[in-house]
Amino acid sequence: MKGCWSGLFRKIPAFIPLIYRNRVITRIPEVSRKLYFTFDDGPHPEVTPRVLDILEKYHTKATFFVLGKNVEKYPDIFQKIKHQGHSTGNHTYSHLNGWKTPDEEYYHDIELCNQLVPTPIFRPPYGRLKLRQAHYLSTQYQIILWTLLSLDFIENLNPEDVLKKLMNESFRGGEIIVFHDSVKASPRLLYALPRFVEFILEKGFTFEPLSREL
Repeated sequence: MKGCWSGLFRKIPAFIPLIYRNRVITRIPEVSRKLYFTFDDGPHPEVTPRVLDILEKYHTKATFFVLGKNVEKYPDIFQKIKHQGHSTGNHTYSHLNGWKTPDEEYYHDIELCNQLVPTPIFRPPYGRLKLRQAHYLSTQYQIILWTLLSLDFIENLNPEDVLKKLMNESFRGGEIIVFHDSVKASPRLLYALPRFVEFILEKGFTFEPLSREL
């Protein structure tokens, strides 16, 4: 399917929020010249500090959707994310797929993360969420999907292709862009991220954490 990679939409189609009865957010409306970087699956002791250094170098803020199990393992890195002024979101405790997980087990896993990471925003791993799960979770969280996946997690893409795909997009403001601060994504992430930040800043955009808009 065009725009879809291994069951994930690279760009979320307009009909997806309608299916979920507008209980999910795919971009920030009525926002000009601001983009929203998000990083999934961390924190990681090798990758996340390098991402933080890049963001600090360019005075750029982002949102980290963290896994509870990784916050437990690396609390110092999680605190560094917050100390540098980035916002944090719940990405479940153990990266469960909502489509394949019984509801109560899924909600329990999210609550385990919430106990470590109190936050009003949640992103389902893989973007996969049953309608009834979205209905239930939307009473507690703002559910954040994305406007654009960077595809940094696709191991058969070379870093230059990831960067090229990002730079070929047309941005108007309000887009939510997903990267992954994980070992799997790191070769593409660490190549593309600083170059893409420079490219976007030259176009007059700024980057904000989602917490400032929601």
